[in-house]
Amino acid sequence: MSAADNETATGATAPTSPVMSSSVGNKLGSGLLWLVALLGVAGSALLWQKLSRMQEQLARQSADAGQQSVEAKAWAKQAQETVKDNTARLAQAEGKLAELGLQRTQIEELMQSMSRSRDENLVLDIESSLRLAQQQADMTGNAEPLVAALQTAQLRIKRSTQPRLAPLARGIEKDLQRLQAFGGLDLPGLLLRLDEAVGMIDGLPISGLNVQVTSAPAVPASAVETPGDWLGQWGVRVLNEFKSLVRVRRVDTPEAMLMSPEQGYFLKENLKLKLLNARLGVLSHQYPAARKDLGSVFQSVKRFADPEHSKSTQLLQLLEQLQQMLSTTELPRLDASMVAVNTLATGR
Repeated sequence: MSAADNETATGATAPTSPVMSSSVGNKLGSGLLWLVALLGVAGSALLWQKLSRMQEQLARQSADAGQQSVEAKAWAKQAQETVKDNTARLAQAEGKLAELGLQRTQIEELMQSMSRSRDENLVLDIESSLRLAQQQADMTGNAEPLVAALQTAQLRIKRSTQPRLAPLARGIEKDLQRLQAFGGLDLPGLLLRLDEAVGMIDGLPISGLNVQVTSAPAVPASAVETPGDWLGQWGVRVLNEFKSLVRVRRVDTPEAMLMSPEQGYFLKENLKLKLLNARLGVLSHQYPAARKDLGSVFQSVKRFADPEHSKSTQLLQLLEQLQQMLSTTELPRLDASMVAVNTLATGR
């Protein structure tokens, strides 16, 4: 409650004098001033204390901020150095990546080159093995080296799994089927027939040698003989003798008629030698030479032997059979495989 209110309440209760009220008012006013002053001083002290605290707090915050700023600068510098380091490392990594890419490209090219080189080496190996097998087959007359070489080449192509070798695989398969269908040669039967032909040469009749010529029938003496006709008998005998001296026949090979017995003997021995050479050629698998010798024997027998004799006919038939048997000894050639090999070699 204020002093005016107190005075009003006091005035309402009891009347006072003006002097007394004036002094009381002065005292109250001065007390209020001191109270206000004290309150002001207390507030100022509190405000000053608060300001001091705020200053201290601001100072600490400023110090912390400065320290944080220093730390932030240090961190920023460290981050900048890290960024520079990372940039350098990134550039180095990019360089290594580019180098790795180049190396990868080179490795791929090298692998492709090695693959092509491996395929080329495989083709060359197959070609050499097939040629060697063909030579062995020609020398031995046996198709087994060819079949073995083709089967080995077929297995190597399957293991390589290269699409570009497919034409070679088809050619090998085709040649392999042809070889498997090849019947071969009956060697024991051929040798037996050659021995039989050699044995028939000794009894071969040669034209002009040991020819039994049937002379004209002599006129019987009783047909012209009359009693006392001795001149007619003598004439008949002379005529018969004359007919036995003259022989008329058709000769296709005049040189055969001019051959002496010694020449006939050497002819037969020469035919035997040629047949033996043919037999030796068969045993050594030299079939072209054997066919040539058989052809020469066939022509000689047909030229010098008596065509009307059964032995000549039998020998000629036997020689024809031998030539036919030798004609089937020609081994199939590896044409399809070699064409495929040459195609691959051209496209390298």
